[in-house]
Amino acid sequence: ESAWAFRTGADTYDDVRPGYPPAVLELLDAHRLVADLGAGTGKLTAALVAAGHDVLASDPSADMVRVLRSHLDVPVWRATAEATALREGSVDAVTCAQTWHWVDAAEACRELDRVVRPGGRVVLVWNNLDVSHPWILRLARIMHSGDIQRPGFLPAVHAPWRITRELRTGWVQHLRTGQLFDLMATRSYWLKSGPAVRERMTENLRWYLFDRLEFQEGQLLPVPYRTDAFVLER
Repeated sequence: ESAWAFRTGADTYDDVRPGYPPAVLELLDAHRLVADLGAGTGKLTAALVAAGHDVLASDPSADMVRVLRSHLDVPVWRATAEATALREGSVDAVTCAQTWHWVDAAEACRELDRVVRPGGRVVLVWNNLDVSHPWILRLARIMHSGDIQRPGFLPAVHAPWRITRELRTGWVQHLRTGQLFDLMATRSYWLKSGPAVRERMTENLRWYLFDRLEFQEGQLLPVPYRTDAFVLER
């Protein structure tokens, strides 16, 4: 139900959700043909293309696919990580950015074993608001940011895959105060809520930013993020 909330809101998602640090791309090494599953609006897809990979991209949301197609000239279709519609042994690598917590990990691991060539790999990636900063912790709670993983977490992975490498890094995205309201509107909790809940969340965020923290309208703010990425190999 929460994942299905992303059937709308792709334009806002594309405007304010961040991309991924360059170190994530280094995890793919020389694996050339990459399928980006759960690609959303193409945040990681675009970086893969820019880095010289041949890229295929899919997402279950028609709205996400619409925006992705408007940005990039790559093959794009609607599918899930559990049922990719790819041929057996057809890709060198798979990426799943901001995706794995929405899938059935056991089913997805079986499917990726089918479609990834021998010697290939899977890269799982998460951007997390860095809630070690107290003001970000409260911000995340107001936004109902449910995709924040605990520091040091490990994703669920099933045979024949195993985690062979980890990347854990921090960085900063700069957003203006108004864009934080847009960021809240990209969360699944917001997308599946009705007008009354959205009105309450908006007022809570307004109070927090302007009354409690005394930020100014349009002020540019550093928003710290933590990226966790994992290489899976057989």
